[in-house]
Amino acid sequence: MGLFRASHTDQQRSGDTGEDLALAYLQQQGLVLIERNFSCKGGELDLIMQAGAVLVFVEVRRRATAGFGGAAASITVSKQRRLVVAAQCYLQRYRGNMPPCRFDVVAIDGAVITWLQNAFDS
Repeated sequence: MGLFRASHTDQQRSGDTGEDLALAYLQQQGLVLIERNFSCKGGELDLIMQAGAVLVFVEVRRRATAGFGGAAASITVSKQRRLVVAAQCYLQRYRGNMPPCRFDVVAIDGAVITWLQNAFDS
């Protein structure tokens, strides 16, 4: 079986590669992977990582160039809402023992990786 399913589009394969790059980068920074591609009715979280006691929900965006504002600028308010909904869905498993959380963005513009911590408020 190949690395990617035949049904994946070029954009999906690019997203998978971006997530792989982001994951490796964050692990080099000391974060630990908890879950990848968590999905629920309200949205999807690319990476869920642990940074010390903090649970980090990571949105990964990849663009070939930084034109039109770059990868980070492509995260709309609507997308932020879907990320918050997905995070709330994920956090239901913690029942009363809620860890501190934050939303980060890993923006990949060409070969440049930018890690934005606390990228937006929930």
